[in-house]
Amino acid sequence: MHNQKAKFNVLCFGSNNFNCSLKELKEYLVFNSLFIKDASKNLEFENYNIVLIDEDIIEDPKLIELISKVDNKIKIFVGKASRKLNFKYDLNIEKPLSINELNKKVIKLIAGREFHKNSTIEIKSYILDKNEKKFRKNESFIYITEKEVKLLELLYFEKKPLSRKEILKKVWNYSSEADTHTVETHIYRLRKKILDKFNDSQLISNTQQGYSI
Repeated sequence: MHNQKAKFNVLCFGSNNFNCSLKELKEYLVFNSLFIKDASKNLEFENYNIVLIDEDIIEDPKLIELISKVDNKIKIFVGKASRKLNFKYDLNIEKPLSINELNKKVIKLIAGREFHKNSTIEIKSYILDKNEKKFRKNESFIYITEKEVKLLELLYFEKKPLSRKEILKKVWNYSSEADTHTVETHIYRLRKKILDKFNDSQLISNTQQGYSI
């Protein structure tokens, strides 16, 4: 049965036999693929979500150098997991290759990568991880609360300073007539966490117009 293609592309580096085998089963794959074995070609890697590497061609030093420099792409190695390689990969699939297994794992990898992408926000030199409730810079991080996540997200995406009453309404869904000390207390605690861990007192600014990042 012909499967509807998913919206992601796989760049397959393989021997002639490997590429031909997958080409014959192409209609069963849930991804679009380009089969290639010439590492010297000028490839536009940004067009691909996944790089698939067959163990039969990893002796090619040009290919190893090319693959080792590729960042932000999921790499799948098809071959023996015990084999020593000069590049890191995200998933190993041993031969004989099961198309069912390959399809499932490609979908799972893409879904996981998309979930991670959608759950993180780059805020200046920091990364806000909404899923793990972490605010990090390089290798250091602090744990933050759900309300602190919402505060950072709101202040970052708003293009103008927000008053305490506006923040109270958007984050807590409270009436603008409610006690705004809630906002002040939460921002004070969040600022203190950031200052203590990252020695940064400038990320969240406060002027007469309101709070902003």
